[in-house]
Amino acid sequence: MSSTQESDPRVIREAGGLRGVVAEYRRRFRQGDVGQLPVLVALIVICTIFQLASDGLFLKPGNLVNLTFQMAAVGTIAVGVVLVLLLGEIDLTVGAVSGLCAAVVAVLNVQHGMPAWQALLAGTLTGTAVGLFQGFWTTWFNLPSFVVTLSGLIGWLGLMLYVLGKRGTINLQDPVITGLGGKFFQGPTAYVMAALFLAYVALGPILTYRQRRAAGLSVQPLTFAIFRAVFATIAVVVVVLVHDADRGVNASLVIFIGLVVVMDFILRRTRFGRMIYAVGGNAEAARRAGIPVKRVRTIVFALASTFAAWGGILAASRGLAANQSGGQGPVLVNAIAAAVVGGTSLFGGRGTVWAALLGIIVIQSISNGMDLLSLQPPIKYMITGAVLLTTVTIDAVLRRGQPTGR
Repeated sequence: MSSTQESDPRVIREAGGLRGVVAEYRRRFRQGDVGQLPVLVALIVICTIFQLASDGLFLKPGNLVNLTFQMAAVGTIAVGVVLVLLLGEIDLTVGAVSGLCAAVVAVLNVQHGMPAWQALLAGTLTGTAVGLFQGFWTTWFNLPSFVVTLSGLIGWLGLMLYVLGKRGTINLQDPVITGLGGKFFQGPTAYVMAALFLAYVALGPILTYRQRRAAGLSVQPLTFAIFRAVFATIAVVVVVLVHDADRGVNASLVIFIGLVVVMDFILRRTRFGRMIYAVGGNAEAARRAGIPVKRVRTIVFALASTFAAWGGILAASRGLAANQSGGQGPVLVNAIAAAVVGGTSLFGGRGTVWAALLGIIVIQSISNGMDLLSLQPPIKYMITGAVLLTTVTIDAVLRRGQPTGR
């Protein structure tokens, strides 16, 4: 910013009511940090278009439940993608790893009789091990993550086919595993979960405001935090009401959102989270500040593959089977698209884990709406690609207004 008055956060803090909210968004826009506002606007436009084009079918409770049911697996994978993108890196193996880990769970549980929770743990650890290997290879040999994960994309796909064997498909019957995607919560249980979520999302920023102000630190205007809290409360209540009118809130959606909350807390409230942003913003400066850059990168790749494993398990639970198509098709593209569309910068250092949630809602809404209109796969792929290109372009344009830190 050019003037002292505009750059001084105390000026924004003094603005109250709607004026304070507008002032905060204006400040963020000037800095190229518009957050999830464009995503929310895009989502409103998408819902309006498909609601009109589908003769009112898009916003019916049954379809909205299907939409959230469909997005949980890829959304979980997208959480890991967000972490990698925050470093300014890329992981092209998340789709293949998700299929591999689902195959490991199915083989151990169905063919070898391993108890469900042990099989789930083994599948999760498989993903973690893959991520540690890729992170080590990328950081310690100083290779581009694109090259390492492109090689892994081929290798882990081959390993998945080997694990599944000649049958190619293994049906899941254990109620613990199938319940991850097949169980629904209604009534008081759903509202208690919503209340817990709102306690974190709505009250968290307000408590942060009070703590920072008591410490004499610069803060956003209180009206801005209240505005976001009210908006989040209305949105969550409407979602639960709509779901409760049909089958209820799916267990896989609860798991997905729970993981988002946990990772948001880690990124914003822990030293490790701050190190991720520091490394993504300027790796050399982070190294000189004493941050173990290689270790942070390795751990993030391990986390990304772990989230890919959970996403693959949720997808297999929803489909009641692990097969050769697991993690294939648009899974990788949609996971990356969700992270980027949700507001995570491809250049590293900017974004939040909420990008995975908002981004996958947009991507899945487009896919779901096009299915309602019976559009063919080629058209769907082209539209999704256009959305991703537009988002990356907007991110690059907004980034030009930011001070360079590299």
